[in-house]
Order: sequence, then C-alpha cells, then structure tokens
Amino acid sequence: MRFTDHCLRSEGADVILATSSDEKYPPENIIDGRSETFWTTTGMFPQEFIICFHKCVTISKITIQCYLVQTLRIEKTASKDPVDFEQCVEKELQYKEGELQREEFSFPEIQATNLRFIILAGYDAFVSVHRVIAEGIAQVF
Repeated sequence: MRFTDHCLRSEGADVILATSSDEKYPPENIIDGRSETFWTTTGMFPQEFIICFHKCVTISKITIQCYLVQTLRIEKTASKDPVDFEQCVEKELQYKEGELQREEFSFPEIQATNLRFIILAGYDAFVSVHRVIAEGIAQVF
C-alpha cells in the first residue's frame, strides 16, 4: 500500500474555490508542493478554500503550513459535488512571530472527494496558506 499526498496538483488536485484572490499569490500555490509559495487572503474573515481530488480518497493525516492563522476549521465531503460538508476538526492554532505554523491533524481514515478549509480568524488582517498535505491512499470506484 502506497501512501500519497493527495493535495498536489501533480496528483490531480485542484483548488476549485478560494474567497480571496491576488494574482501574485494565487490559491493554486497551496497545491504546488512548495512551502516557499503561498495563497494570501485579502482581509476580513472567514476566508475559505476548497481542494477537489476528482476521485474519492482515504485520508489519515492532514498537515497545513500557514502564517497568522488563528482559528481553522477543516470539513470534508465524499459527495461528487462540493456539497454536504461535514466538520472534521476545528482548532485554535498557536503563533510564533516570524515562524511558519505547521499543524498536523490525524484521523481514523476519512473518505473525501473535497476538503474545505475555513479560516475563521487570524492574528492579523491578512493570513497566508503555504501548503496542505493530505496523506492517505486512493480509492478505486
């Protein structure tokens, strides 16, 4: 059994929705596999983005690398369309000046076709998301 990072453009992932857009820091940066690039919000909360896998995947761990994110909620759906999301976790993230936040969430293998990340609050008016990693195995229908 091979574990994969499903949140990579090279694995077929897409960011199908983002509530903010800055052409210098597009949401696609979240799934390029690099921590140096990022998506930035343009103020006000909540902010959200949805990553679509285009197939059902099994996820056992989600890692997010971000900056200035205070409260984060992660939701999932196994529906073909990005609807009927269920909450997986909501957490207040710790912040250290000048350091990228890295938060890991382990699950007893959730099934998902889409993940929605909702940034409910930030430590500043603008926050950034550098990378999302969803470890697991692909399901075949």
